[in-house]
Amino acid sequence: MGGLHSRNATLNRMSLNRMWPGAHEPGRVGSVLMLCWRDVGHPQGGGSETYLQRIGAQLAADGVSVTLRTARYDGVPRDEVVDGVRISRAGGRYSVYPLALLALIGARLGFGPLRGVRPDVAIDTQNGWPFFARLVLGRRVAVLVHHCHREQWPLAGRLLGRFGWWCESTFSPRVHRRNQYVTVSLPSARDLVELGVGVDRIAVVRNGLDTAPPGTLQVARSVTPRVAVLSRLVPHKHIEDALDAIAVLRTRIPDLHLDVVGSGWWRDRLVAYASRLGITGSVTFHGHVADVAKHYVVQRAWVHLLPSRKEGWGLAVTEAAQHGVPTIGYRASGGLTDSIVDGVTGVLVDDRDGLVASLEELLTDPLLRDELGRKAQARSAEFSWRQSADAMRMVLESVLAGELISGLISTDP
Repeated sequence: MGGLHSRNATLNRMSLNRMWPGAHEPGRVGSVLMLCWRDVGHPQGGGSETYLQRIGAQLAADGVSVTLRTARYDGVPRDEVVDGVRISRAGGRYSVYPLALLALIGARLGFGPLRGVRPDVAIDTQNGWPFFARLVLGRRVAVLVHHCHREQWPLAGRLLGRFGWWCESTFSPRVHRRNQYVTVSLPSARDLVELGVGVDRIAVVRNGLDTAPPGTLQVARSVTPRVAVLSRLVPHKHIEDALDAIAVLRTRIPDLHLDVVGSGWWRDRLVAYASRLGITGSVTFHGHVADVAKHYVVQRAWVHLLPSRKEGWGLAVTEAAQHGVPTIGYRASGGLTDSIVDGVTGVLVDDRDGLVASLEELLTDPLLRDELGRKAQARSAEFSWRQSADAMRMVLESVLAGELISGLISTDP
């Protein structure tokens, strides 16, 4: 335990103080292959998919050839270009992995859907399971991990869950023991250290932030109390805790309403749960909406809830912050301890009772709510996809040069 703590302490110091050495000029990356099980348009796509697409688009705008290999789903072509990123799709939730590896091997031999793709480096996104691109590209692969999936694997079933966690926690770190790792927050970096990933190989490239659509920041806040949840509707996001909070508080706070923005396979169960709680009239499930509509919902909200039990960063936190809306989330989620400055830009709580109590406090104390919202909005200005892409490019150029980089990667002067 002492060794682990010392390694975590080292990680904290490096993460807070490390800057990219200005004198170092590695070779420029001209071609990048990104591997991810979903793309941003996937019905179950979320923050991790947005992260990859936004960074890829920025790199493409800089003249880098960017290809994303991902799964196919209804209504989309096998190949298309989105914001400069060429997207190649094949396979489903599980078959996407072997098909991508076969396509990568085929590309080396000059055939298949990725023929002609000659990446300088690849980003292998490990959403619980990696693509094992290093078997083809060796050390020219950076492994991107948003967060560890210990809490999610049981949902896959007993056998698959055990196998998946063994792969993520034991097999993958061994296979990638010489590869660069990238993650999105300091807590996720510490989780990787606990899995045995060397602290000297973990770079932190935080999420950026899209600019709010024109006009949405000028919309008036709702006169009556409204709470927003921006999330995929899946079990580990624990949207039930937000519904419970509304059920408790609506008798004490008149006209309280919850807006749930997002889609997912857990939606019907959440709708049924709201019905059992007797709060159907106090909840609106908006589903997947256009970006402008999402921002309008957030702008009118008083408070944003993110009751997820595990987050790598929590992109919804900074999206809400951009509108001056503070977030309440769980301390144990990991990444929210990085995206939320507790008591400054939002509130971190330890359990559902704490979530209910903090929500009631913010809804009934406009001075505190406005203060947190102003500071959250000010901090949101620190994040942009331009900065994230520049930081990622630094990491990829280091990989191309055969070197390792660690700590919080910053492009600030």
